[in-house]
Amino acid sequence: MASTVQPDPKFMRMAIDLATENVRSGKGGPFGAVVVRNGEVIAAAANSVTSTNDPTAHAEVNAIRAACRNIESFQLDECDVYTSCEPCPMCLAALYWSRCRTIFYGNTKSDAAAAGFDDSFLYDEVKRPIEERRIPFQQVLGDEAIESFDVWKQSSERIDY
Repeated sequence: MASTVQPDPKFMRMAIDLATENVRSGKGGPFGAVVVRNGEVIAAAANSVTSTNDPTAHAEVNAIRAACRNIESFQLDECDVYTSCEPCPMCLAALYWSRCRTIFYGNTKSDAAAAGFDDSFLYDEVKRPIEERRIPFQQVLGDEAIESFDVWKQSSERIDY
């Protein structure tokens, strides 16, 4: 599905500049992301995995978190995300969950792999049957865990997402 939104190079340059400065400053990896709504930046962030010891602190995730705080919503509909690199599987999932409108990217996942950020094993891993994955999976107390979903389905406080 092609986007009807036209990219604005100034926002991509911001994402690229964030990524480059992040490396130069020694704060983290070469990734930057900018969230834009109605032509205005509502959040911008760089990768901070190593500086925060947080493996989820990718630029896109950091930008999504900041944007959602700034607009006080868990959804980024009507928002466009500019990211210096094609999102990894985790970031791609987060972007889909955010319900952003369009994702614009600079480098490709092949470019990332050539720089030492190869996510191909993750794409392959999620396709494997659960019993064949590298990290063992084992269900425990499934009959008890289902209670949280039962309570969720009955909750009058529930906010569907």
